[in-house]
Amino acid sequence: MDASLVRRVLMPVTAAVCAAALFGGCTGSPKESASPQAAPKAANDLEADYEKVIRNVLPSVVQIQAGDSIGSGVVYDDKGHVVTNAHVVGAEKSFNVTVATGELELTAQLVSSYPEQDLAVIKLDKVPQGLKAAKLGDSSKVEVGQIVLAMGSPLGLSSSVTQGIVSAVGRTVREGEDGSGTGATISNMVQTSAAINPGNSGGALVNLDSELIGIPTLEAVDPGLGGVATGIGFAIPVSTVKSIADQMIKNGEVTHSGRAALGITARTVLDDSYQPSGVAVVSVAKGGPAQKAGIRPGDIITKLGSTEITSVMSLAEALASASPGEKVAVTYLRGGEEGRVEVTLGEA
Repeated sequence: MDASLVRRVLMPVTAAVCAAALFGGCTGSPKESASPQAAPKAANDLEADYEKVIRNVLPSVVQIQAGDSIGSGVVYDDKGHVVTNAHVVGAEKSFNVTVATGELELTAQLVSSYPEQDLAVIKLDKVPQGLKAAKLGDSSKVEVGQIVLAMGSPLGLSSSVTQGIVSAVGRTVREGEDGSGTGATISNMVQTSAAINPGNSGGALVNLDSELIGIPTLEAVDPGLGGVATGIGFAIPVSTVKSIADQMIKNGEVTHSGRAALGITARTVLDDSYQPSGVAVVSVAKGGPAQKAGIRPGDIITKLGSTEITSVMSLAEALASASPGEKVAVTYLRGGEEGRVEVTLGEA
C-alpha cells in the first residue's frame, strides 16, 4: 500500500482531553424496548461477551506520554514491561505512563525501539500493585469476520473501546515518513473495521476470548480527499509483537528481525516518461545474498519472483512478504539485456 494511504495514530498531547468512557447497550424497536425480556438472547449474550472482554483486558492497556505526544501501550509482563509502537516513543528515553489500576502517573524508561517494525518496549520504574499483563493470542487463528475490540487512548480519551471485525489478514502496509512516521514496511498486518484514531497507536486489538491479537498502528487515509478512510485500520500481528518484544527484553535489542533482505543498497530508476521502472543496485554487501547469486552494482532489478519491481519501496514491500532463507528468482537488466538468478534471501 502506498505511503499516502496510511498514517500513524499518535496524537499531540496538547489536544488530549481527560474523560470517562461511557458504555451502553443496544435497544430494539420502540415496541421491543418496552419490555427488557423482549431483547433477543443472542444480543444479550454478545453484550455480555463485550463487557467481559473489557473487564479482562482494559487493565492491561496504558496511556503513554512521550514528550509532547500521547499514545497507548499494552502491559506485556508482570515485571513492568510495556509494548507499544516505535513512533509512540519517538526519540524519547523517559515517559509518563497512566495505568488503569491507578490515577497517578508512573515513570518509565526505554528498553529498546525497533522502527523497522514500528515496535518498542518501555519499562515502568515502579510496578504498581495489581498490574495485569495482557493474554497473548495466536496469529494463526485470526480469521476474517472475527469480532474484535480496539482499546487505547484515542484523542487522549484514556481507556476507550471501539468494536469491529477483522476485515483482512496478511496485509503488507507502508507507513508514511512525513511528520514523525517511521516509514516502516510491515507485513502480515491485521486489517480491522474497529475505529482507530490518533492516540490509539500502541494499544490493544483483542478477540472475544480476551486475547491480544495485534497492536493498532495505522489508520487509512483517502488519497484523494486526504482525510481518514473510515473503517480501515491496521494492527501489527501478535506473533510479530511477541518475537520482537521478547528479543528486546532479553537482549536490549532485536538480534533476529525475521525480515528478508537481498543485501544491497539501491535507488529507484525512472524511464523516459519519468515513471519508476526498476531498482538500480548501487552496492552489494560482501558475502551477502545478492553477491553470492552474482548480482552486481549497476544491475537494474525488475522482478522479485513474479512481482514487478518498479521502485525501492515496491522492492521493500515484496521483501516484507518473504522470509530469510527463502529462495526467490530475481530478474534484472544488465547492459540492456535481461538476466535471471536464484537468490537465497538473507536477514535484514
